[in-house]
Amino acid sequence: MRLLALFLCFISLTSGSVLAQSGYFEDAYRFSKSTPAGSARIIGVGGTQWSLGGDVSNLSGNPAGLGFFRNSEASISLGYNLWSADATYLGQTKSYSTSDFSLPNLSFVGASPKGPLEKGAFKGGAWGFSIQRIANFSNKFGYYSDKLGESSIIDFYLKDASGVAESEIERRGLTGLAYQTYLINPIAVDANGKPITNPKSYDSFVLGVPFQDENITQKGSASQINFGYGANFNHKLFIGGSLGIRSLEFSSIKKYNEEFANEPLINSSLLENLYINGTGVNLNLGVIYKPIDYVNLGFVLQTPTWFALNEEYDASLSATYANYFFAQENKTLGTENAVSDVFLSNYGLRTPFKIGGGATIFLGKYGFLSADVDWVDYSVSRINSTDFNEAPDNQVIQDLYTSTINYRLGGEAKIEKWRIRAGYAYMGDPYSTSSSVDQSTQQLSGGIGAQFKSFKLDFSLVNQKFNSLYRSYKVLDNNGLNYGPLTEIKNSITSAVVTVGFNF
Repeated sequence: MRLLALFLCFISLTSGSVLAQSGYFEDAYRFSKSTPAGSARIIGVGGTQWSLGGDVSNLSGNPAGLGFFRNSEASISLGYNLWSADATYLGQTKSYSTSDFSLPNLSFVGASPKGPLEKGAFKGGAWGFSIQRIANFSNKFGYYSDKLGESSIIDFYLKDASGVAESEIERRGLTGLAYQTYLINPIAVDANGKPITNPKSYDSFVLGVPFQDENITQKGSASQINFGYGANFNHKLFIGGSLGIRSLEFSSIKKYNEEFANEPLINSSLLENLYINGTGVNLNLGVIYKPIDYVNLGFVLQTPTWFALNEEYDASLSATYANYFFAQENKTLGTENAVSDVFLSNYGLRTPFKIGGGATIFLGKYGFLSADVDWVDYSVSRINSTDFNEAPDNQVIQDLYTSTINYRLGGEAKIEKWRIRAGYAYMGDPYSTSSSVDQSTQQLSGGIGAQFKSFKLDFSLVNQKFNSLYRSYKVLDNNGLNYGPLTEIKNSITSAVVTVGFNF
């Protein structure tokens, strides 16, 4: 398991900052978010789908919409994603970008409507199956500066080592690696010059502040297999449900460097590797009601996703000295290396539930306008494990995150066989603590489609913009303020999706 997580969580958090090498509380938010998914049609109208029916996206949106299908449909979507990040540290900005192709949707809906002369309120329904990519984790970011930083990660090591006996320090995660590479050393004699047995205090002969840089590469995605059914009652009330089986893979490589001038230490480099995979399950229940022919009202309840996750973590630390003679150990230091064991652990994650509602107004043969709103409370996510003490992370989840209200607006214009779409979405800031940086997400989308007798073709383009904060490590001063390096990141994600659907 990530040993550093077990003690970083005891340090109070600053405003909405995300800590590097942090604990499992990061997973609670990372694996709860979702990106625009489903068909290009729904993506093009801003993701509004709580009250829209007759689209394959209903399988992961509002399954009641399956009841609108009068014909069976098979569809496939192809996607391209470009993630750009501009990271600013000490007034200097570094740009990153990463891209990938994806298969955001593969689906089949089998419709079984009743004939117009058949009696009864039940007018048939449709079942469906889909595989949808609901989250993309692939990203690169980091920072650099040719200005001296305000602290060193050695400051963190020293604070974390305080009170830990030398006989136990090597088992102290990254701080243990710092001890093995002589970045921190025990105070082995008291004020009177007498030896201390198994000392619990540490210092460092490296006293200055360094130049700093870090690069983080993240990869992976989350996909969900959906099985659902929607029923039609008198063409007025539509009720549906779906089962989602979610799978994810996530990997992260972090390389943090410090370079010193006029110090015994020339530079140090910390490398961390993390890999997570697992599966989860959730339920989705929905209702759509038509009070009048040209209005749809929708309601959806999405349960938490209950994940079973596995992780693998290791770290290595290298420190290069200027042939420094360390008298305490009677050793001349050159390049010193330390490598952790490979840590394996299993843990569970329960994501928040979601409640949403929406309305659609149909403009006859000219198109429609649709709006959604939903509520998510990220602070109720929970970690559980028998491999480590999850209580610190769960406390951080409660303190760090909050509930959000998310809005989506969209519309479609019909011109004969053509469809022109546009949409806007706003996802609220999930962090509870005050911050000068708004970490909400805004999304603009648009698209075009063509409807033919037996098939349809849709294209959408969507752009998400949001800011985030990143800390490589955390060190508190005497006033409780964190003076570790803080990087502000401006993110932009552009996705293009093409969907081909066949009716029969």
